[in-house]
Amino acid sequence: MAKSNKLDNKGLETKLVRGGTIRSNFGEVSEAIYLNSGFCYDSAETAESRFNGEAPGYVYSRYLNPNLAMLEEKLALLEGAEKACVMASGMAAVFASMMCFLKAGDHVIANRVLFGSCYYIITQVLPRFGISYTLVEGTNEADWAAAFSDNTTAVFLETPANPTLAITDIAMVAHLAHAKGAKLIVDNIFATPLYQHPLELGADIVVYSTTKHMDGQGRTLGGAVLGSEEYITETLLPFHRHTGPAMSPFTAWLILKSLETFTLRMERHTDNAEAIAKMLNDHPKIERVYYPTLPTHPQYDLAKRQMSRGSALVAFAVKGKKADAFKLMNHLKILDISNNLGDAKSLITHPATTTHSNIDENERNAMGITENIMRLSVGLESQTDLLEDLQQALEAL
Repeated sequence: MAKSNKLDNKGLETKLVRGGTIRSNFGEVSEAIYLNSGFCYDSAETAESRFNGEAPGYVYSRYLNPNLAMLEEKLALLEGAEKACVMASGMAAVFASMMCFLKAGDHVIANRVLFGSCYYIITQVLPRFGISYTLVEGTNEADWAAAFSDNTTAVFLETPANPTLAITDIAMVAHLAHAKGAKLIVDNIFATPLYQHPLELGADIVVYSTTKHMDGQGRTLGGAVLGSEEYITETLLPFHRHTGPAMSPFTAWLILKSLETFTLRMERHTDNAEAIAKMLNDHPKIERVYYPTLPTHPQYDLAKRQMSRGSALVAFAVKGKKADAFKLMNHLKILDISNNLGDAKSLITHPATTTHSNIDENERNAMGITENIMRLSVGLESQTDLLEDLQQALEAL
């Protein structure tokens, strides 16, 4: 049986190592892997009671599976949420978190700086279903306040935003949203649940790509939605079960094991990122650096109030154009060029030509995603080696 009730008052590391554990009759130490799609029942009456909700248990792995149940319990403990639901990818989680309750005639507000796929959902997919949207400058309270209307039912924001690391005041937006009866959904991928707690700040729903730091080794695709028992059970789960964005049990098992070292890995990620942000900020060939807890960050004061640490992502722009950004990236010897993030390996990407290339150039520039900006996901390598690699690449400019 899961041990959540015994762990509510325990330390974070204890929750990550022991939370959600379900042992079979064999008494295994490491969680077993349940790679099955269906389940058997000892009677027709048992099957009926499972399906009508009168009796606990599993019916189909598209609905739930012991590995998924363990991961959901552990994530709920980590987030401080009443309940969680895991899915096949981060984008499946983002989409389901909204579409499970939106309907034609509703209005959605989102901050302008969004990951390319999130931007596509808001601006291209939702309007096909008769759902209107407004994009706002996420750092401007007046823009947020002016965007609300009587039919606003959902607010979606990334903070820190991808890729500029712009910070939005979660508590402020939550206050505005709740005054209109709207739900606030926060994409907390960059900050992670270790360094930012959206539910405590007033958010209703939190979404993650478990692909990123929760896995942390570039092996899986996965996502998670967390919120109240009522929202997950009565609103999200019916949508999830009938549309099928289910996570693989093997993926859930891998993430379960990775979470046992989550705090240790994030400490190293963040220590490295802080050192790199400071080095880049002092370099004469760098135009600007964005890192939440760097004093030069435009929302530094808000970041210090809202986040406990700056996490593992650094955005920076070289003095020059796209060719200069490409030249720096091509001269790196340790850091890999990749559109992914949250890996043990340090990864650098050029958002304007990869992750955000589906967005119109003028809109990208308005977001601050210029042709000379790069996003660096800082890994677990030697800090000295990472600094030296960036410095030698900068010398090539």
